[in-house]
Amino acid sequence: MRLPGDIDLRMAFAVFMRNATDYRRTWWLNILPNFFEPVLYLLGLGIGLGYYMREGLEGKDFIAWLAPGLMASAAMNGASFETTYNMFVRMTFAKLYDAYLATPAQIQDIAFGELLWAIVRAMMYGVVFLIVVSVMSLFGTSIVTSPWALLLPVMLALIGAMFALIGQLYTSCIRVIDLYSFYYTLWLTPLFLFSGIFYPVDRFAHGEEIAWFTPLYHAVRVCRGLSHGEVTTSMWGSVVWMAVVSLVLLRVVPWRLRRRFFR
Repeated sequence: MRLPGDIDLRMAFAVFMRNATDYRRTWWLNILPNFFEPVLYLLGLGIGLGYYMREGLEGKDFIAWLAPGLMASAAMNGASFETTYNMFVRMTFAKLYDAYLATPAQIQDIAFGELLWAIVRAMMYGVVFLIVVSVMSLFGTSIVTSPWALLLPVMLALIGAMFALIGQLYTSCIRVIDLYSFYYTLWLTPLFLFSGIFYPVDRFAHGEEIAWFTPLYHAVRVCRGLSHGEVTTSMWGSVVWMAVVSLVLLRVVPWRLRRRFFR
């Protein structure tokens, strides 16, 4: 079955299943660090720093304001690591892509299979974090307060797709694994700090206008809106923004990977 973009879904699913099968052996080693990082931020800042912020932010307890942003970042990190270091190792050192291309699979099938797996990884981290904060809400910490939160897994999948495609694009452009230090230090870390997770971005001059052009800002806005039932036109605009970026990159990434392998 071929999808738009000449993607063979059977070949893509085979790539997906290869990654899933390999992950079954080491899932507990992989999921724990990525799961604990946002939870530790939530406890350390939400409870620790939140104690000194009695008035909260925008009418919410600080921990309730913080949690949705950390959920978005958990999905970002899960998808990003999968399509950076893990994808580079499979492609360059393990030579799996050479093996894939010796079969009827084409480069667009491989890229789509990797994308599907990265989305699953993003959803795993984001949904587990959502379960944690939902349980906390049962004990009096009002974090998830709206039935709109039922849409969060779908949005986490979209966030995962967007960041997976961004990671794939970067991976298609480099040939040395050390260059990922620039990706994490000069791309993901600034996004984490300046996308509205910890404080409103309008604290900076033109902060909101600049943040509008960055992906995590929209992911945080959507997760926060659904968690608190603040479903606004601007929130749906962020959904459209992420969908458009993902669709554009869905066309660009296979082209870049093809150039890498066949030029």
